[in-house]
Amino acid sequence: MPAPDFVEPADTEQREDVEELVVRYVRSALLMDGDEDLDLTAGYFDLGLTSLRLNDIKQQLESALEVNIDATAMLNLATLNSLIEYLSLELSAS
Repeated sequence: MPAPDFVEPADTEQREDVEELVVRYVRSALLMDGDEDLDLTAGYFDLGLTSLRLNDIKQQLESALEVNIDATAMLNLATLNSLIEYLSLELSAS
């Protein structure tokens, strides 16, 4: 039996869809070309995102995924990978 704090990993296909969406919005916010690498393990601010751009991305994701993202949670998720995992788990829980 798993430990009580065990979290079931998000559905792989769903995670890929969420990742594609997050990457699209972040690339757009950073004015990146499609062939530029986007480091999903880098912090938001290390990537060049500002708090205003991050808020824009949050609103786009909420609209596209039809979920509410707590602003504090968004800021506490230090990397794009952690944001993608968080959103994937939120979607699988609903």
